[in-house]
Amino acid sequence: MPQHESSAYFRKGFGLKAAVQETLDADYSGRLVDLLRERDFTLTVEDTTVRLAREFGFCYGVERAVDYAYQTRAKFPDRRVVLVGEIIHNPHVNAKLRAMGVEILMPGPAGFDYSRVGPADVVILPAFGVTIRDFETLRGIGCVMVDTTCGSVLNVWKRVEGYAKDGFTALIHGKHYHEETRATASQVQRYPGGAFLVVRDMAEAELVCAYIEGRADGAALLARFAHAVSPGFDPAVHLRRIGVANQTTMLASESLAIAEAIGTAMERAHGAAYRAANFRSFDTICSATQDRQDAVKELLAEPLDVMVVVGGYNSSNTMSLAAICAERVVTYHVEDATCLDVERGTIRHKPIGQPGEVETAGWLAAPGPVRVGITAGASTPNNKIGDAVARIFATRGIDVLSLT
Repeated sequence: MPQHESSAYFRKGFGLKAAVQETLDADYSGRLVDLLRERDFTLTVEDTTVRLAREFGFCYGVERAVDYAYQTRAKFPDRRVVLVGEIIHNPHVNAKLRAMGVEILMPGPAGFDYSRVGPADVVILPAFGVTIRDFETLRGIGCVMVDTTCGSVLNVWKRVEGYAKDGFTALIHGKHYHEETRATASQVQRYPGGAFLVVRDMAEAELVCAYIEGRADGAALLARFAHAVSPGFDPAVHLRRIGVANQTTMLASESLAIAEAIGTAMERAHGAAYRAANFRSFDTICSATQDRQDAVKELLAEPLDVMVVVGGYNSSNTMSLAAICAERVVTYHVEDATCLDVERGTIRHKPIGQPGEVETAGWLAAPGPVRVGITAGASTPNNKIGDAVARIFATRGIDVLSLT
């Protein structure tokens, strides 16, 4: 990606932050969240206590992306503004942008169709970034581009580009279909022969380890990862030198474990000297993701009856938070407060690893004092967290909105 600004490419906003701040505050700030902060992240009313993790919700990269999108609409009030995919994985934020007249271009089976984008249009690149192919297509069209790609994502791109430059295959811990991982994987194209392989979890990483150690066949490996490797990928060639990176929102502990497993497999197969020369690994989990995971682990050390995780069902960092919580306490991943039906005492939620929602009745009906932990993914606005807190209390027959 270019690191400069021209008349058609912007990465630093338009100097309109003050002009859009009031709108941003009205759309996303949450008074109940402010109250929780003031009270040491704790709110107790009658027999119900809600504890908020100390790091939660919008991270810097998300705030920046949303801010730049609002600035773009203000800067070009009379121009057609198109967003390449969702700005972040939160349905409410994307709905707000649509209401402002921003068209969201969604990908099809073959990727994004830019046939309706013209030179007079303004195109916003999302926080996840876009592939090299997408970027070059848009540059060829000649439209104005506003790039909101997160700085943490750019750091991973530099790492992957470095791997390709030095002849290392990028083994990426991520979801092969995720916008960020697709954009990251494309960075190997900057060098001839650049290659990548995407593993979703430790189970998939173990398949790669088995091949490295001679316990699995290359054809079987290719069949398993046909959807998650670079064109022309040959295990016999491209798994000789490996550099590990990750989608910035994955579970940090699993990313580190995958890197260690790959390095250990190379050492067992070829020796320590070979590993030292042909294996690289750098923790590319972003600091905000790590902070939120650390904060929720700290909260889980307390006695909690239940944990609520708020965020989009397609939000990777939110799913990682829910997975951490589910190891310690009954956990409900909800998209927003509307999943909590106060009248019926039910909660709609997405169980870990399952494709759709389920509904659970009587989730807060236990007699006696209750302690509920709550956190939210990096793409969840404060007002949506506050709405969930209010409904948690309302489910127990308590009105806390008057406190704000």
